[in-house]
Amino acid sequence: MHPGATRLRLSGLWGGLADPLAALDRAQLDWVLWAPLGLGTGVGLYFLLPFEPGVPVFAGAALVIVLAVLVWLRGPGFLHLPATLLVMAALGLMSASWRAHAVAAPVLGFNYYGPVEGRIIGIDRSARDVIRLTLDQVTLSRVAPEARPAKIRIALHGDIARLAPEPGLRVATTAHLSPPAEPIAPGAWDFRRNAWFEGLGALGYTRSPVVVIAPPAEDWGLAAHRVRMRLSAAMQAHIGGQAGAVAAALMTGDRSGIAEATNATMRASNLYHIVSISGLHMGMLAGFVFGALRWGLALIGPFALIWPTKKIAAAVALAASTLYLWVSGGDIATQRAWIMTAVMLSAILVDRRALSLHTVALAAIFLLLLWPEALTGPGFQMSFAATVALILMAAPWAAHHHRLPWVLRPVIMLVLTSLVAGLATAPIAAAHFGRMSQYGILANLLAVPVMGIVVMPAGVLAAVLAPLGLAGPALWLMGLGTEWVLAVAEFVAGLAGAQTFLPEPPGWVLPVLALAAGAAVLSRGAFRSAMVAVLLLAFAGWGLASRPALLIAPEGALVGLMTPEGRALSKAAPSFTAEGWLEADGDAVTPKEAVARAGFSGPKGVRQAAWQGRALWHLSGKSALANLEKTCRDGALVVLDTIAPEGFKGDCQLYDARRLARTGALAFDALGQSRAARTEAGHRLWTDRPKRKTPPANRTAPDSNSPEGDQ
Repeated sequence: MHPGATRLRLSGLWGGLADPLAALDRAQLDWVLWAPLGLGTGVGLYFLLPFEPGVPVFAGAALVIVLAVLVWLRGPGFLHLPATLLVMAALGLMSASWRAHAVAAPVLGFNYYGPVEGRIIGIDRSARDVIRLTLDQVTLSRVAPEARPAKIRIALHGDIARLAPEPGLRVATTAHLSPPAEPIAPGAWDFRRNAWFEGLGALGYTRSPVVVIAPPAEDWGLAAHRVRMRLSAAMQAHIGGQAGAVAAALMTGDRSGIAEATNATMRASNLYHIVSISGLHMGMLAGFVFGALRWGLALIGPFALIWPTKKIAAAVALAASTLYLWVSGGDIATQRAWIMTAVMLSAILVDRRALSLHTVALAAIFLLLLWPEALTGPGFQMSFAATVALILMAAPWAAHHHRLPWVLRPVIMLVLTSLVAGLATAPIAAAHFGRMSQYGILANLLAVPVMGIVVMPAGVLAAVLAPLGLAGPALWLMGLGTEWVLAVAEFVAGLAGAQTFLPEPPGWVLPVLALAAGAAVLSRGAFRSAMVAVLLLAFAGWGLASRPALLIAPEGALVGLMTPEGRALSKAAPSFTAEGWLEADGDAVTPKEAVARAGFSGPKGVRQAAWQGRALWHLSGKSALANLEKTCRDGALVVLDTIAPEGFKGDCQLYDARRLARTGALAFDALGQSRAARTEAGHRLWTDRPKRKTPPANRTAPDSNSPEGDQ
């Protein structure tokens, strides 16, 4: 390479330093691309605040907007982009707060056991392979109407064969309910926030029969759900097995038929995205309809030269995508996919480039303004990361693909797209799920082409032919395709080292990675180099982070001690907490294996370990109080899963259920410094439990005050 060309390329690493203000002035032309970063920063700031923002915060945000607009109107050009970012950050903060207040609904303030009545509005399957019902129009015995949750979710244990769940049915049962679960550790995922935005005010389970007390009423809001479940049942009946369940999930969004073993296999092979309606499925469906219709119109002779066939195909594809959105239920992930598809197809209708960074930016702005809570979910993060990465790959591919043999181009492109999308989403998946699939590229290389060439086209043909009673052959073909996908998933998941488990990163890592990556994509020269350095520092911070030396679960239900072998658990239950701790450690063992590690000893209910040169006791079960006095001595640390007797005093550091109810889960570092989950969660709409409206005399506690209770 010529020395001058080398110097020119290297100068790009520090370009803009000579005149940074001019560089900022030029960057204002791309303000639409930068706007999602500012908007996301404001939304993220809202969720990071330890308090619920009030009038002073919003007054400050409004002042920022006014000043930024004045800068835009009268200020120098180099200040326009910073002003845009400030405006979008203020809008993000306010939109997130507005959304949080708009979805406010009562939350159950106590553990409840008794009669439950409500209307079925959701049917799914839990991580324990149990069917769950989401109910609205809820009635609870002796609970005041204003204190009743707007929605509850109940897992159906025991014999439910007599119940055929259908959206709109009004049902009754006797159930255990509890408020949404607190974090299992300081800084851990807060299920209460998700439940708040979903409108879930209580979760639980029942072992009693579920009785239908009223048939579905005519309700347009549930019409799509009823259509979805009927289509799903028909597809599963025709195809059968897990292939039918996966096919139904692809076309209707109903995943209640997919067994947890299948889900685990799909996760291990990095094919889990296939069973969730996302941009991949929406894009495949829209692409097939668009391509098939445009090709068909091209065959009708002279009309193809007169009609705007490309726009007609785009309009029909948009209508098909909208119908797909309606039938599949329209959750946030599907809405995000539809918006992306609609923006691209609309761009064709107005003679604009169908897929560009501007398209992605507009979709992100729209989503963040309407559903700001989506920012915190892996679906939002992974889909936009993958889409941006693929768009960035498009230009180099277009410039160089002609140098490749035409026979190999489709295969190489598929490998590259899988590699690029996988690299872009791998850190996000690892941060949220604690694992990375080592052979995800191989799995996607074998499965995704079949999805695009066989499964989705066959599904569309089945939908078109179903009114004529001719859907059978198309469903048979779709079943073959889904069976192939499942076979690939099982093969890849069975390979040695299919998954690598990674520890949970510190809370600051993922936001910094996202902002630095976005800024690196949009910036040039020295600022891009600085952002790449920030990315490397964030990864280093993740790698150097340490996990808590001691964990205490909410209400003293479980204790976990870090040992050279890994975290040792005092017992295996509650399994949701145990599995969550081990996953956050990046530890692949089961809770039972963690209990068997050297660390804790002693009989069930009286478990002992060594901590900081003193005894550590976990007392649980019926014998807990009987063993309290003899263990609370010599400065021991004692965790008690019930309330200590009033006035009890002993020579120990005691954490009983009453004290832990005030702190939530606790984490101790190697020096003995503690962090409390409730302190870190702060006082937010979803963290402050309501005061008890009605103290039912016959209430009993569910098995666990955690999401596991409804699994």
